Amino acid sequence: MGESVHTVTTLPTVRQPGCPFDPPAELLDARRQGPISRYTHLGGKPGWLITGYDLVRSVLADPRFSSRKELLNVGDFEVPAAPPGEFLLTDEPLHGRYRKPLQGKFTVRRMRLLTERIEQITADCLDAMAAAGPTADLVTAFAKPIPAIVICELLGVPYEDRGSFQEQIDSFLSGETSEEELIAAYTATQDYLAGLVAAKRANPTDDVLSELTHSDLTDEELRGISLILLAAGLDTTANMLALGTFALLQNPAQLAALRADPALTGQAVEELLRYLSVAKTFMRTALEDVELGGQTIEAGTTVVLSYNTANRDPERFTDPHLLDLRRQYGGHLAFGHGIHQCLGQQLARVELGVALTALVNRFPTLRLAVPAEEVDLRPETADIYGVKSLPVTWDV
Repeated sequence: MGESVHTVTTLPTVRQPGCPFDPPAELLDARRQGPISRYTHLGGKPGWLITGYDLVRSVLADPRFSSRKELLNVGDFEVPAAPPGEFLLTDEPLHGRYRKPLQGKFTVRRMRLLTERIEQITADCLDAMAAAGPTADLVTAFAKPIPAIVICELLGVPYEDRGSFQEQIDSFLSGETSEEELIAAYTATQDYLAGLVAAKRANPTDDVLSELTHSDLTDEELRGISLILLAAGLDTTANMLALGTFALLQNPAQLAALRADPALTGQAVEELLRYLSVAKTFMRTALEDVELGGQTIEAGTTVVLSYNTANRDPERFTDPHLLDLRRQYGGHLAFGHGIHQCLGQQLARVELGVALTALVNRFPTLRLAVPAEEVDLRPETADIYGVKSLPVTWDV
């Protein structure tokens, strides 16, 4: 049985021309061959690529697969452990130590209480866009500032620091930064967060980071937690807003449906999350031999989980490559699953619902200002997929 399994030599680095929203063709082909493929990591170590919905979901919920960074077995070199506080790359009980103090701060109820503030931030951005129009780069005018202001206010990052912080986060996640630039951005961010944590300890204010200073978390741990929250809150939502708008503009019937029916907002957000899957891949390492999809994953082997093909799995979703805002929510994996499921998912849902509906209603003639093929996309090597800029225009 093992001999007939599909093999993928490397993860593809480009998407098919004219298909900016679809996963790379090689990944989709791998899924058609079966939900699990042999894979060789860039460092040369053998591993597995999981492309099927059910298998990706099962690995995410299986404690026999570890998230610990230092266990990644991708080449003949040691991988350092994650810095303190960076809970995405830890297992229990350390993961619980970092995440538990945050659980009550990102509940559905608490995030819905933020709706009015998010509406105001969105309205301010759209007002500025209209005043400067009738053209704009939707990334800088809309997609980046809304989540940036929201997460910085939540954590207590001073408004005037938002621009430089956004720039540093972009350096981490753009997929186009040299190692030297990465180190410089990371060092600057750590220095900034060290000062912020010290300031919150000395003079707590009404924000999440100040609340966390009352826990037993160390300064180092608070820095790591803050970095994860800021990076996720800034970059992931910003790319969903920009790429989501691009997808809607390319699907005018779906855009018209959203504009005509405000009750569709919740379903529309879930469908865009499924369809776009901007957080594309994650890795896990087997702690023991595990039988998966008819194959034995040997202890110490690192598997790559393809979220974007799992969310396009025809065995889970009817017509998976179709953007259908009326699709009934089907349990997509855009936010992951299991103990590492995205902590800020409720905040992201509120931001996406508020911002996208406000945008399409405020600018009923919104359209691309350049041909779709000229829209500048992030490279596939970026941790989060999206667009670098999205030139748009409208009638005045």
